[in-house]
Amino acid sequence: MFLSDLSIKRPVFATVIMLTLVVLGIFSYKRLSVEEFPNVEIPVVSIVTKYEGASAQSVETEVSKKIEEAVNPIAGVKKVFSYSSEGVSTVVVEFELEVDIDSVNPEVRAKIGTIRGDLPSDIEEPIIQKLDFNAMPVVSIAAESDVLSSRELTDVVDKTIKKRLESIQGVGKVDIVGAAEKEVNIVIDPLKLESLGVSAAAVMNGIKQENINTPLGRMTKQDGEYSVRVSGKSEYVDQLNRLTVTALDGRPVRLSEVAAIVDGIEEKRTTSLYNGKPAISLDILKQSGANVVQVVDDVLARVEKIKTELPADVRVTVVRDASQQIRDSLTDVEHTLIIGGFLTVLIVFLFINSWRSTVITGLTLPISVISAFIIIYALGMSLNVMTLMALSLAIGMLIDDAIVVRENIVRHVEMGKDHMTAAREGTAEIGLAVMATTLSVMAVFVPVAFMKGIVGRFFFSFGMTVAFAVAVSLLVSFTLDPMMSSRWHDPAIENPQGTWLGRRIHKFNQLFDRIAESYKGIIRWALQHRITISVVTTVSFFFGIFLFGTLQASFMADYDKGEFQVSFTTAPDASIYESENRLKAMLDSIKNIPEVEHTYGTIGSGDNGVVRKGVLYVKLVDMDKREKTQKEVEQIFRERFKTVAGVRTSIEEAGGLNSSNKPLVVTLQGDDIEQLKKTSAELKAKMREVKGIVDIDTSLEDDTPEYRIKVDRDKAAALGLNSQDVVNTVGILFGGNLASTFEEKDGDAVDIRVRLDEKYRQNPEQLMNLKLVVQSQNGGNVLVPLRNVATYEVDNTPSQINRQSLSRKVDVTANLDNLPIGTAVNLVKKEIETIKTPPGYTFSFAGEGEDMAESFGYMAEALILAVLMVYLVLAAQFESFIEPFAIMFSLPLSIVGMAGMLHLTGDTINIMSLIGLIMLMGLVTKNAILLIDYAKHLRGTGMERTEALVQAGRTRFRPIMMTTLAMIFGMLPLALAIGAGAEMRAPMARAVVGGLITATVLTLVVVPVMYTILDDMAVKVKRIFGGHA
Repeated sequence: MFLSDLSIKRPVFATVIMLTLVVLGIFSYKRLSVEEFPNVEIPVVSIVTKYEGASAQSVETEVSKKIEEAVNPIAGVKKVFSYSSEGVSTVVVEFELEVDIDSVNPEVRAKIGTIRGDLPSDIEEPIIQKLDFNAMPVVSIAAESDVLSSRELTDVVDKTIKKRLESIQGVGKVDIVGAAEKEVNIVIDPLKLESLGVSAAAVMNGIKQENINTPLGRMTKQDGEYSVRVSGKSEYVDQLNRLTVTALDGRPVRLSEVAAIVDGIEEKRTTSLYNGKPAISLDILKQSGANVVQVVDDVLARVEKIKTELPADVRVTVVRDASQQIRDSLTDVEHTLIIGGFLTVLIVFLFINSWRSTVITGLTLPISVISAFIIIYALGMSLNVMTLMALSLAIGMLIDDAIVVRENIVRHVEMGKDHMTAAREGTAEIGLAVMATTLSVMAVFVPVAFMKGIVGRFFFSFGMTVAFAVAVSLLVSFTLDPMMSSRWHDPAIENPQGTWLGRRIHKFNQLFDRIAESYKGIIRWALQHRITISVVTTVSFFFGIFLFGTLQASFMADYDKGEFQVSFTTAPDASIYESENRLKAMLDSIKNIPEVEHTYGTIGSGDNGVVRKGVLYVKLVDMDKREKTQKEVEQIFRERFKTVAGVRTSIEEAGGLNSSNKPLVVTLQGDDIEQLKKTSAELKAKMREVKGIVDIDTSLEDDTPEYRIKVDRDKAAALGLNSQDVVNTVGILFGGNLASTFEEKDGDAVDIRVRLDEKYRQNPEQLMNLKLVVQSQNGGNVLVPLRNVATYEVDNTPSQINRQSLSRKVDVTANLDNLPIGTAVNLVKKEIETIKTPPGYTFSFAGEGEDMAESFGYMAEALILAVLMVYLVLAAQFESFIEPFAIMFSLPLSIVGMAGMLHLTGDTINIMSLIGLIMLMGLVTKNAILLIDYAKHLRGTGMERTEALVQAGRTRFRPIMMTTLAMIFGMLPLALAIGAGAEMRAPMARAVVGGLITATVLTLVVVPVMYTILDDMAVKVKRIFGGHA
């Protein structure tokens, strides 16, 4: 072969090529970012609009629906979701995966701009941003003090810690939870307003008009230019007392005459508890695309520096570190890679019985692995679990080509040839077969890299890494191996018993050779009983299909992360104080669990946080220091929380501190809320009867109590009033409106809020006694109670209304307790079939059920394409369209081993085990190619077909067993699932190991038989049609 001949003639040239790959690989490795998983960017835009004081139904009608209808026609939109809760509208626009989010973002903004006039005037400006699914806290920090007040501690956290952390590169946002933020409260006295005949709106407008700081332009003089500004801002809080809010009979009415000015704090809407004690916490979120490990390292370094500058009585603790799981997982995969490589080389040494041959063969591993970093860096990928797992799984494959080439060279040396001739002829003899086996493997991984959907993006780095590493291993096998074999004489070939260890290994090889000799008799017997072998093969295949069909399905294998979160919801009418009490009761119920290291609870955190919902983050002690698994601890929590009244809990995978991560999601779409409630409640009741489905909730079961004011338009009009006048007065006095800001000496702006004293906001009667200002016939102001023009009623309104594709929906969500998602979906489908729904109402699955169905579909496409690609490679190799089928009979034989292994280990069919199945399509053909290629070579020399197959089987038995055992032992550390996150990765290796075992054993017998059957068919076809077959 050209490459091997050139390398033998020019050894320095071959060495330089290898050194270049290694140097570039090391250079690339140094520049790689580190992540747990590939950074998959999903084109999603969120539009968050705050509408303070509005109910969920008002938010839906007046904000969410209008935004949905505006953005839905944009090209490339896949789905539009909206979530309307008290005071907040969140519209999520999901685009097709191929859409460039940066190109559509301006169009979304333009659409919102066109409808801005149709939205309520008192909403906050909609916040439009790319939705980052990785936008969860990468670090959470708790600040505590036994001396400082909550306001003083907030001031320290805000000015000393928060601002310093926000300036770190890669930090996108720092959220403070449980803070007591400064606020100037204008506490209106309704009796004073009434005595003076002043309206709340007048007070509000007076503050806005007087407390201003506005530029007016510039004045140009001959000697210079000056800016002109009206400076009416109060410099001290006390100065607000002197603001003129209105005038009566020409006399100015000061703010102090109708209200008290309090330099206070915001109304409490969030809570943070660290180990059950009040704290002010900071959740640090990274920027989209920023590296988690780097951001965390920078944050922790800055925190250590900040600690030295804080008051002595302020304690700062890191309560959550998302980088630790990444570090542990990557370390585990790296160890797996090293151990797998060592075991693989050990197998080579065991069979070759020569340290020089082992070195020649083993050099393929470091060169291929290091070179793989070139493609990882060149394609903008990161060093993550998928890329490292690709290399770990590929360890056995990477050395395959070198094993086959070196073994064949050694065989030629044993035939009496000199090293130069043996290297050249041995490589040339096996070259095409080795190339075909490598191309078969690459043909399998290329479809994996280019699968559609999220799973395709997820496995792109995996497929490309393996394909490139295998390609490099082929290059090494055709250059470095023959070159070193020709130049580095191996005395162990002539004298394998020179050492004590050599003698022991030589005895093993003698035993192996006797087994190989007996294999010749097995092949002869199989060729004489082709019908029997065909029947056994068929039965084995269908038995494998049966085993495969009995496996349960899941999206991804669960694994022990050492952390989880508990989402909880309190009563619909619960205040922040009641929710905090419920959280403390939950914490009391889980005291004295030795597996718990610490807890971190928050209420009302995040952009959409509400006082009735919170999250309790639980960090467990290290796995080697606890007796119970994470699942067992979660079960203890679930049982203990049953004793806590007034709260619903859901134990979930640790994610964002204000998100729900339940795997089972059933969506019911329709228009009528009451019908959605009724049907979802029926489904919930049926799901309760299914064992393994727990923590069931529906998105419409928590109605919020509200007082609804109904304005009598006729009575109001008679007094010159309208509904907006009622909104203005009640909104200011009861809801509390921001009137202006007060600027502190350090430049920070403090909100000025106008509202009634809390003692006047306790019951609906006080509400109805609020006075509205109307003009009398003589032009003066007259105060009229609200009850004169309006009535109120008590009703319930949904706490959140969800929509999808311009239609209302309800989500029924649940966790799973030792029940795979595939099984859960099938069980729920049976329950849905028993529910009668009106026309126009439809059920569908979201969450992991939807992800699994979509991913399995794409993986089925990749599997079919992989088999087709393998066939095309084999057809090109053997110059026949029929002979490849003999080799491809080894493919279905792997299913029985794969399914059997997954049954033995208790694994499910998931995306990892399916990737293992796709891998098998390329791996199991390697042995068959080696066998049939040499048989065809021998037939080409004039040897009879049966004898050629027998001789080929005997000759190729050693390299077949060496490569198979090398692959199995290379994957063994991964299959044993030892280390952080290993349970998730193990099914892939287990599937491959199981499939390789049965496929290898059956291939050695079945493939020769199928080759003769198809060869006979080809002869008949040629006789009938002539030409190639």
